[in-house]
Amino acid sequence: MSNDINVNPGLRESATFDRTTMHEIRRAAETGIYDIRGFGAKRKLPHFDDLLFLGASMSRYPLEGYREKCNTSVVLGDRFAKNPIKLDIPITIAGMSFGALSANAKEALGRGASEVGTSTTTGDGGMTPEERGQSKKLVYQYLPSRYGMNPDDLRKADAIEVVLGQGAKPGGGGMLLGQKITDRVAQMRTLPKGIDQRSACRHPDWTGPDDLAIKIQELREITDWQVPIYIKVGATRTYYDVKLAVKAGADVIVVDGMQGGTAATQDVFIEHVGIPTLAAIPQAVQALQEMGMHRKVQLIVSGGIRNGADVAKCMALGADAVAIGTAALVALGCNHPMYDEEFKKIGSAAGFYDDYHEGKDPAGISTQDPELMKRLDPVAAGHRLANYLRVLTLEAQTLARACGKNDLRNLEPEDLVALTVESAAMARVPLAGTTWVPGQGF
Repeated sequence: MSNDINVNPGLRESATFDRTTMHEIRRAAETGIYDIRGFGAKRKLPHFDDLLFLGASMSRYPLEGYREKCNTSVVLGDRFAKNPIKLDIPITIAGMSFGALSANAKEALGRGASEVGTSTTTGDGGMTPEERGQSKKLVYQYLPSRYGMNPDDLRKADAIEVVLGQGAKPGGGGMLLGQKITDRVAQMRTLPKGIDQRSACRHPDWTGPDDLAIKIQELREITDWQVPIYIKVGATRTYYDVKLAVKAGADVIVVDGMQGGTAATQDVFIEHVGIPTLAAIPQAVQALQEMGMHRKVQLIVSGGIRNGADVAKCMALGADAVAIGTAALVALGCNHPMYDEEFKKIGSAAGFYDDYHEGKDPAGISTQDPELMKRLDPVAAGHRLANYLRVLTLEAQTLARACGKNDLRNLEPEDLVALTVESAAMARVPLAGTTWVPGQGF
């Protein structure tokens, strides 16, 4: 119970009907509409904090500090593409649309990623000159809505990501409300200014994996087989989705867990659809291994990654790289305490703001308001993002060396143990202090 509310200590708050739940019931009763918000799942879920590394001691040989190298580079998309993407670090920037984000924010993401030798991704709404101009390696998202879809821009990309689902809303489409549809956004999306735009939940020109194989073939022909084709899925039936994506011809699979963020969708979707990132990775890896394609088709994992430990744990479970979205926005300045007074004026607070769809972000990131946009310096914000990416990489390297590994991709499930039965079962690693992997015998 909150410490700032003076109540009788003999009273007991319901765990089922807590204050947040009752507030939502009252809001629904008063308005008759469901709640829309951005960000990702806020409920507590089994996550990477529930795993620990087994550092080297006697039975394993650690690497010495910063004097012994630990490789962080990764090549993505060398299955079929003539020009796979080569990254200096295995941490990429996830797709976030121009429209949901300001042009300055998109530019800052490109600048930050390029400074450390990694890639960024477009999003619903197309490619902006600011983003392409500042991104040395840019992935072009091909989405169900086709908003901003431009074959000429597609050919300018370093990779194409066919989006079938998103972790925050697998099976659902996106939203961009009218207050953020400026002249420029409307022109790029070929839709009316000031009118709510809802993205489709599935691609309009295919109905299953056989059609997807045809679409991938079309994209390869458009780009003369030069660039990798990614397939992005929201984490649900991950084992089967990954197998179908590989069969359809993907070079890279992106699996987005339910902790992944969104610009705007129904709150009930964010909190009650999908599976945790921790549970999705072993399913994806199992599917790749059974097909003999693990490391041949690269696996990128996203959804709730915050620090170098999360990065290293994803890679130990079998990922080739990770993608960050919400964390990247925080690095730019999203929810910064310096704007706390302004957050309060719009009914929120620094650290709690999730109404990205309203376009009132005081930090100038999730807005199209010209005056608010000016607050975000893309050069300074890009440098902050680059610093953050460097820290993630150094932290992951530190953990890998402690496990005796000279390459982040040499980390393996054997380096991990779990703190809870749930996380042990999901990650398929032993419960700490035992050899027991729940669900796999004793």
